[in-house]
Amino acid sequence: MILVIDVGNTNIVLGIYEEKQLLKSWRVSTDKNKTSDEYGMLIDRLFTYNGYKLDEVDAVIISSVVPPLMYSLQSMSIKYCKKEALVVGPGIKTGMNIIYDNPREVGADRIVNAVSAYQKYGGPIIIVDFGTATTFCAISEGGDYLGGVISPGIKISSEALFQRAAKLPKVELRKPEKVICRNTVNSMQSGIIYGYVGLVDYIIDRMKNEYGLENAKVIATGGLSTMIASETKNINNIDKLLTLEGLRIIYELNKDTI
Repeated sequence: MILVIDVGNTNIVLGIYEEKQLLKSWRVSTDKNKTSDEYGMLIDRLFTYNGYKLDEVDAVIISSVVPPLMYSLQSMSIKYCKKEALVVGPGIKTGMNIIYDNPREVGADRIVNAVSAYQKYGGPIIIVDFGTATTFCAISEGGDYLGGVISPGIKISSEALFQRAAKLPKVELRKPEKVICRNTVNSMQSGIIYGYVGLVDYIIDRMKNEYGLENAKVIATGGLSTMIASETKNINNIDKLLTLEGLRIIYELNKDTI
């Protein structure tokens, strides 16, 4: 059994695989202050509640965009799973050519998503990950990582509007029925949600035109993907488990080197 851990700025998503089958997945809050013991006990409770045991784990692989958490999670893996974790980063086999000025700058989550999407859907493909930041990644027909875009996430944009405009309230992220609204709360929701839909579609259109990716599939992932993707003209598929599947694939590519 393989424990896969995707560490984001807001959430940590965990999953357990038996061969290629995802048995269970969980989403917990990212907390930079938690110790290895706290994460170990949290994961142990998740396993126990669902009828699994940590001593059944044969391997651990971690992808993280939060460097301060890596020591705690690697220590947790050794202490509670009795395994040294494989960490996605420089030197790890991905099977993908990274065409980037400095390939080391590409976030581990973006590489994992790219590997997963190309394996599952083929190329050319564009991936939109709705996380703390919203990232766009372009993969060629031959499987080259061409680069992408990083924009503020929808929650960051919403928080900034509330914090910087004194008379505007904090609002729930929810789609109003119409774009033109007749009260402040719905007007803010319209601007945030539909404005973001416009951002997503425009960036995807530009990516397709710049690289000749007119026939590219567009896959959305991340916590808010369902809300935004349903309103766009470009997104073809929603795959919430894209990153976990990518971690499993990368583990398979590297297991003989562990």
